[in-house]
Amino acid sequence: MIALAAFRLAAYIRSHRVYQALLLALVMIAVVHGSRAPKGAEASVLTDGAILIIPVLAWAARSLLDTEPDRQREMSAIQVGGRGREVAAGLAAAFATCAALAGLGLVWALLLGVSAFPSPGVLAAALFLYGLATLTGTALGALTSRAILNSPALSIMVLLLGFLMMLLISASALSWLTFPLIGWMKAANSGHLLDQFPYLASVSLAWCAIGLGAYVWLRRRM
Repeated sequence: MIALAAFRLAAYIRSHRVYQALLLALVMIAVVHGSRAPKGAEASVLTDGAILIIPVLAWAARSLLDTEPDRQREMSAIQVGGRGREVAAGLAAAFATCAALAGLGLVWALLLGVSAFPSPGVLAAALFLYGLATLTGTALGALTSRAILNSPALSIMVLLLGFLMMLLISASALSWLTFPLIGWMKAANSGHLLDQFPYLASVSLAWCAIGLGAYVWLRRRM
């Protein structure tokens, strides 16, 4: 399984698709962190960056999973001993890609996006939130990959609309029905990030698990 995940990462890099996601990530990061935030706004800046990079991570995950042709994917499942292992290898490769891009965003934010280094509590929350963004981008990208949605146009539309719906729902009273994107941003902007962290983290982890579980279930049945 590890060998298959490494093979897919190598194929993704050799196909040059990785540069599409990398350029998107660099543009987004440059826009969000175009100037240093004033001292005291570290939580807000780091949270905004983690939330806004999610669609880029989803694009990267989707692109990686779509790199391998359908027939090759079926052969890979046979070679590694079943579809479950093949699905796990794909998710591992997609997560690694998203983690690298999210790490780039976090490092850029810490070096060029803030005027003062965040407190240990805020830094720990930011690290956890970027990890959640990685999981969310992996799940959203996987659910819009070719193995689930065969039409490229439909796949892209669902990816973008899915992120927009997450934003809209999380801004309403029904925010618990999706990953609380706006909840994280409001908590950080109001200075209550650490106070609301347990609730937001538990809801976020639950929805990440649901998204990844839905992908695995769909792949095992398709």
